[in-house]
Amino acid sequence: MLTRSAGLAGALSMGVPSLGEARIGDPSELVPKMKVVVVGAHPDDPESGCGGSIARYSDLGHEVVIVYLTAGEAGIDGKLASEAAAIRGAESRKACAILKARPVFAGQIDGDTEINPAQYKRMSQILDAEQPAILFTQWPIDSHRDHRSASLLVYDYWLKSGRRADLFYYEVETGTQTQNFKPTHYLDITQTEDRKRAACLAHVSQKPETTFYPTHDRMQQFRGMEYGCHAAEGFICHDQSPSRMAQLSGNLPETQAIRRFNE
Repeated sequence: MLTRSAGLAGALSMGVPSLGEARIGDPSELVPKMKVVVVGAHPDDPESGCGGSIARYSDLGHEVVIVYLTAGEAGIDGKLASEAAAIRGAESRKACAILKARPVFAGQIDGDTEINPAQYKRMSQILDAEQPAILFTQWPIDSHRDHRSASLLVYDYWLKSGRRADLFYYEVETGTQTQNFKPTHYLDITQTEDRKRAACLAHVSQKPETTFYPTHDRMQQFRGMEYGCHAAEGFICHDQSPSRMAQLSGNLPETQAIRRFNE
């Protein structure tokens, strides 16, 4: 579903639909189905960073799983960690229902995430159970420690799994949190922007209307300007992802490489 930021004109003229033209029809007609896993540090990170893309994948009939590294235990002032986790966990499940994704909680603690052998093993167990074909995680150059933890834990799994999945990084609150992020791929979320907004607003405890959502609204408008549509999400693809490697080696023509993301 993701198209590259450059070099598309020839491919598109040969019949590969742009994301703005990609048909979202009967999911039963779209084969093969893919497992898409999105990992985020906190409730609302996956929704704000790639909620529009999650909705597009699920609408196309692919199975989408959202893995939350923490349950947002430190995210509500005046609430005990257990109370905050219960509230934010419920908000996450509501957001996932809107996006038609399945939530999984990794069990780490908001504000106190760890990167150690036990946590590498835990993340590997979760992702091994899912066997993703496409894996999204947070960008490692980020001001929030928990975001960096999520990114590195996923990257370690990806390496040890033999780089089987296509690995994409997403951005959150670029400029204040995500740094040095220059997308290699874009996804037009014009058709699913409203669902992304609804999923973000499901995190009522975070007051999204005045905190993080206005920033992401500006981001998706800007990425849309870059890509040439109303609203888009930008991603960085790891060059050693299977589809990217095949394309770069010449074993997979660009048209096929792009088509793989539209299936």
